[in-house]
Amino acid sequence: MPSYDFALILSRPLYEDELDPLFDRTHGAVTVSIISEPQHADRLGNASCNWTGPTLAAAIMDVVGHVEESAPGLHVLRVEADPLLTIRDIAERVGRSLDSVRHAITGARGATGFPSSEMSTAGHRLWRWSKVAAWYGLDDPQLIEAKPTVQAINGWLALRDVVPDVAPAPEEVTSALSLVIPHVA
Repeated sequence: MPSYDFALILSRPLYEDELDPLFDRTHGAVTVSIISEPQHADRLGNASCNWTGPTLAAAIMDVVGHVEESAPGLHVLRVEADPLLTIRDIAERVGRSLDSVRHAITGARGATGFPSSEMSTAGHRLWRWSKVAAWYGLDDPQLIEAKPTVQAINGWLALRDVVPDVAPAPEEVTSALSLVIPHVA
């Protein structure tokens, strides 16, 4: 089964005492933002995930269940499956050296027009994988699966929050998506 990278945007960060149940459920495959003081609970949290599943939808729904069951009152608000990458991450994914990627970014060698960075965190610029892959001319099957899957699951998450009695069960969403979205074999 393929392994998928995605992020969950949470209704709040987790408290330190909520980490053990999540770690036990996910065997450490989910990294989350944490807080130690309740006055910071008004911020959104996030969870970075690397999860194996038959499809991206199945992997996401599995982790959504684990995260929400491990921390009472915590809700997944949305999912992102087009990761932001550092220069090192890009080099690993495209099979190039760090210097080669730096030169591509600056236009020092070869083609110009490398995608702009999306954001900077802790002094590191980050690039959206879909834009980088397109620039290098790479076809990533997971990106093909990601766009419609994320759109459908985010719609389901929104519906679940607004009218939970109408929203289908996670298994129904996963099953429906497996019929219409090509997935990585």
